[in-house]
Amino acid sequence: MTTSRKRWLTALLVLVLAAGGYFAWQKLGGGNLPPGIASGNGRIEATEIDIASKTAGRIQDILVREGDFVTAGQILARMDTAQLNAQLRQAKAQLRRASIGIDTAKSVVTQREAEKKSAVAVITQRNAELDTAERKFQRSSQLIRTNAVSQQTFDDDRAAAEGATAAVAAAEAQLAASEAAISSAQAQVVDAQAAVDAAKATIESIEADINDSTLRAPRDGRVQFRVAQPGEVLAAGGRVLNMVDLGDVYMTFFLPTAQAGRVAIGADVRIILDAAPQWVIPAKASFVANVAQFTPKTVETEDERQKLMFRIRAHISPDLLQRYIEQVKTGLPGRAFVRIDSNAEWPAFLTEKLVK
Repeated sequence: MTTSRKRWLTALLVLVLAAGGYFAWQKLGGGNLPPGIASGNGRIEATEIDIASKTAGRIQDILVREGDFVTAGQILARMDTAQLNAQLRQAKAQLRRASIGIDTAKSVVTQREAEKKSAVAVITQRNAELDTAERKFQRSSQLIRTNAVSQQTFDDDRAAAEGATAAVAAAEAQLAASEAAISSAQAQVVDAQAAVDAAKATIESIEADINDSTLRAPRDGRVQFRVAQPGEVLAAGGRVLNMVDLGDVYMTFFLPTAQAGRVAIGADVRIILDAAPQWVIPAKASFVANVAQFTPKTVETEDERQKLMFRIRAHISPDLLQRYIEQVKTGLPGRAFVRIDSNAEWPAFLTEKLVK
């Protein structure tokens, strides 16, 4: 092959490659977009969730591996609960003791009430004796004037009446003491009931800690990585796993001031990932930052203000994510195209391979 022919073929190959590169650049939005369509580079992200221990303890077992898909409520790991189980047994013993205390206190109340009834009966008896003694003393007081009774009899009757009065007073004092004893016994019942309630609350708290020692997935997602390993001792709140919620996936990208200001919440977005340029993923604008992310040193001129970049977030439909859950991956870079004019038409390369 002649040198001139080789040069001609080389030039033709370069031209074809350049044309292909230009075509690919246009297909990915690198060229001029139609009016009303803006684009920016971004990366796929998802809500991250830390699976952590509520209380301090040792990791007994981890049941999932990095990359595993998990469903809401699935057991991911277990903490050692030997100490909590011992505390639970102790709390249940205290509950039994407190329950016995209620019965004992109620028995004391019953006893004090019986003593009160006895004191009431004694008062009745003493009042009857006082009435008899007073009547006899009154008769003796009348008879002593005519010397119908002796002075000794009169003195005895007076002493008997005074003694009966004192006996009534003593019986009434005994009744008051019985009533005070009943109030004290009733207070002991209330205190014993409070001890039972406290023991029950302690049991509920420990049982809650035991339940929380079984770490479950709060929602569907994928395990990203292990933070700790079985056998390690963690402080309260220590992380065990990190997972991502694959039902809350979005791309974050950036637009300059003029374009970001026209992005409406809910505006249509199309996403093309570098790893899968043949597919177009639909999304919706869900967030527009109110503070610029890249700020030049000065913003005194209009040109400088145009350099400000604002963060945009485009959420992918949860239903779409669920249909392609096995293919969802975070961290993938790509390009987002947003319709900043609701009447703008999407270019063909953003509609032909739209994922549905």
